Amino acid sequence: MNLLNETAVAPAAKVVDYGRKLEAAIQAIQADIAAYPAIQQQYPARWLAIKLLEQDHDLQTRLLAIEGGPALLTKTQLAYARLAADYGEEIDVLIADRRYTYIHELVGRVMQKPPETLSLTDKIDRLVTHRLLGVPIFMAVMWVVFKLTAVVSAPLLDWVDGVVSGPITHWAAALLAWVGLGGSWVEALALDGVIAGVGGVLVFVPVLMFLYVSLAVLEDTGYMARAAFVMDGLMNRIGLQGKSFLPMMVGFGCTVPAIYATRTLENEKDRILTGLLVPFMSCGARLPVYVLFATVFFSAYAGAVVFSMYVLGIITAVLLGLVLRKTLFKDKEQTALLMELPPYRRPNWRTIWSHTWERTRSFIQNAWSLILITSVILWLLMAIPVGAEGGSFADTDVDHSLFSSVAGAISPALEPLGFGTWEAGGALISGFVAKEVVVSTFAQVYGMGETAVTPAPTTFLQDIGQIGRGFGTAVLDTIKAIPLIVGIDVRGGAG
Repeated sequence: MNLLNETAVAPAAKVVDYGRKLEAAIQAIQADIAAYPAIQQQYPARWLAIKLLEQDHDLQTRLLAIEGGPALLTKTQLAYARLAADYGEEIDVLIADRRYTYIHELVGRVMQKPPETLSLTDKIDRLVTHRLLGVPIFMAVMWVVFKLTAVVSAPLLDWVDGVVSGPITHWAAALLAWVGLGGSWVEALALDGVIAGVGGVLVFVPVLMFLYVSLAVLEDTGYMARAAFVMDGLMNRIGLQGKSFLPMMVGFGCTVPAIYATRTLENEKDRILTGLLVPFMSCGARLPVYVLFATVFFSAYAGAVVFSMYVLGIITAVLLGLVLRKTLFKDKEQTALLMELPPYRRPNWRTIWSHTWERTRSFIQNAWSLILITSVILWLLMAIPVGAEGGSFADTDVDHSLFSSVAGAISPALEPLGFGTWEAGGALISGFVAKEVVVSTFAQVYGMGETAVTPAPTTFLQDIGQIGRGFGTAVLDTIKAIPLIVGIDVRGGAG
């Protein structure tokens, strides 16, 4: 026998059995496909029939341009409607379920695994995805994140504030004096406008970095996917799927990419409803405002107050979601959650740093562009006198400036919200430009009217030494502040 001349026979392809009704529909669509040679030449009949039942929009668009395609699509949609009515669920979910069942059975036949052996991931998931314990564990994790953000980062925040208001302000004043602009309106603009405005926002960079690092660690370890799974029940109650939770989590970092992330949702109404609720998630730009008010008014409970503000935003989103589900989206079909939970893994610190730096750099770039321009405009408005008591330009009492006049005219409309003063009303209005500008506005409003205390003269090397020593102390105090997450103070009386 000449084996070289033997014709090799390929083994029969394995075909997934989708059940009696689905298989009958697939065979009927295959018969319809056979009536259109132009379609049959381009696509395998069974594959095409299944993809059409899965409502593959890209494939449907391509068929519209092929002879016989529109007629085939019409017949397929009729078959899809009959199947959906018979099964009472979406056909693509049913097909996916049958495939996974087939894969599970196949794996069970070819793999031998001790029946009682559980991986570390399985053991952890038994706890963190528990029906009753999953949500409390998630809330506890978020509590730790916000304690790290608002409390542990405080020493570094104070250090940045000291650098901005100390050496940087000193260097800017010395440079302007050297070029002959000391005591001029240019110096006032640079110190009271640019440095006070932009610097008042940049001091919160450590706060944002702690938040971004925490979220990146949760994502890189695999816990974020569990959070979506745990929150699926709550999401379903407001007419969403658990996958909608992921754009909302992104919203804690920045609202813009969170809105972009809604494109990953298959259902159009899911995308719209999720996009409407995402702005209620407190993004990183709001965090400086929260920290400012929490530190000023509730210094002993800053972490709890910031956490409560985030929870309040979530509760508001849930309540609004319930209202929308009963009104505008009352006819929206529920979408099942299909997602693979990755195994837990050690965080990759290079990846975490990359994500953190990208988000922080975006914030800093925003501060040096939009916030810088806004701070200059605010300074000009505060420097322009209004009325006889206004004084000269750049030497204006802020209470009698153009800014106070405009803000004072607007503030009565905001009084029912508790913003009856022109300072609060003006800061709120400026927040329409960017939420961080609220902090910048307060820094200028309450800083311009103060009498500056002239610090003792220092040399450049002394300032550099002060920055280095201050950073070392801030890092040490940050490490000592970590036990404050659980209420233990080991700082030895440090405030």
